[in-house]
Amino acid sequence: MMMAILRYWRSVLRSATKLIAALLLIVSVQLISGPAFAVKPDEMLKDAGLEARAREISEGLRCLVCQNQSIDDSDAPLAHDLRVLVRERLTSGDSNQEVKDFLVDRYGEFVLLKPTFSSKNLMLWAFGPLVLLLGGMSVFLFYRRNRVLAQKAEASGQMHLSKEEQDRLDLILSDDDKT
Repeated sequence: MMMAILRYWRSVLRSATKLIAALLLIVSVQLISGPAFAVKPDEMLKDAGLEARAREISEGLRCLVCQNQSIDDSDAPLAHDLRVLVRERLTSGDSNQEVKDFLVDRYGEFVLLKPTFSSKNLMLWAFGPLVLLLGGMSVFLFYRRNRVLAQKAEASGQMHLSKEEQDRLDLILSDDDKT
């Protein structure tokens, strides 16, 4: 009996070890491959400082086709055009903020992955905490109301079972005693 239990647990441990090894292999392949940026070598600027600024700007800009990727990560033709436009504006002498302002004026604030905090999008920033607050208040009021109703029912003596309910409960309890 003891040997069978030991063999069972040994096989479980082998299976778990194989699963962990497979997961480690998958994670290591993901980490080794790294982020595959869509920036092509012909887009890159020769000046390393300007290229770093271009990468910094394009990490914060949304691909308008993919919508949840930065233009740096997207391979869409529009993302390519936006990357080229960012680099053209930087080589012409614009600051990082001027490039972002140009793109926001041209495509709207949707082009930014992280929207700015302004009166125009105050509802966007306030909606999450507001829903959380209203949900918390609703739960609090629900439980408070139920507690008050239970206290009132107990005080007025309405917590007793009806005749039918009591008979049914007695039947269930008597069946349990017989077994």
